[in-house]
Amino acid sequence: MENSNNRIGEVNYNKSGLEMIIVEYNNYKNITVHFTKSGSYIKTRYDHFTEGSTKDPYDKTIFSIGYLGIGKYKSSKNKNKNIQYYTWRNMFVRCYSEEYRYKFPSYINCTVSNEWYNYQNFGKWYDENYYDIENQRMELDKDILHKGNKIYSPKTCVFVPRNINCLFTKRESERGKYPIGVYYREDNNKYMASCNNGNGINEFLGIFNNKEKAFEEYKNYKENLIKTIAEKYKNTIPEKLYKAMYKYKVNIYD
Repeated sequence: MENSNNRIGEVNYNKSGLEMIIVEYNNYKNITVHFTKSGSYIKTRYDHFTEGSTKDPYDKTIFSIGYLGIGKYKSSKNKNKNIQYYTWRNMFVRCYSEEYRYKFPSYINCTVSNEWYNYQNFGKWYDENYYDIENQRMELDKDILHKGNKIYSPKTCVFVPRNINCLFTKRESERGKYPIGVYYREDNNKYMASCNNGNGINEFLGIFNNKEKAFEEYKNYKENLIKTIAEKYKNTIPEKLYKAMYKYKVNIYD
């Protein structure tokens, strides 16, 4: 018969270097350990404890912020990453990876809300809000519903088909000092306006004597284009996305 009293209080470290202490020992296959760093209590096996394979679900393994938590949402299934986890982790990459923000400066100062530090909360939101559109890749967006928003959160995010999301891509690193949609032509000292038509084709909108007139032409075209595409997808996208697209205004400083 096992002497449980000899093992209560036993200390070990898991493979991540986290201290764990046995606080309850029922039998070899049923013990409870306390992770001193996070304060969590986890049921495990004694052999998992001794070999260090017990994991703390509250260990902040994603950029020292995100953690898996306890619940039904797992990071992988049959050695393949779950789509909920893949989307969740990529959200942290966009916000906290120095390399990613250097490559895509528009993500500088973006953050993840405290509620979504816990993967379980994000996984639940994902399942409640995800939808499919045929032949479209769905993407998580943070700033169509609330223009200029920098926080990924349940209230600010929505899933959008890729071709809608591309409508709002500003390509700041390529634009230079001129307003969005405007390019300076040195050959004639004038300004050209152009805009992607939503099908990957850049539409020429005209040549103007000043950048303000060129921007106005771009603004009118882009706002009408967004409304047209909103109407096209009205019956397949969430109502809040449709409304946000319909009232979207292009600003010269976008």
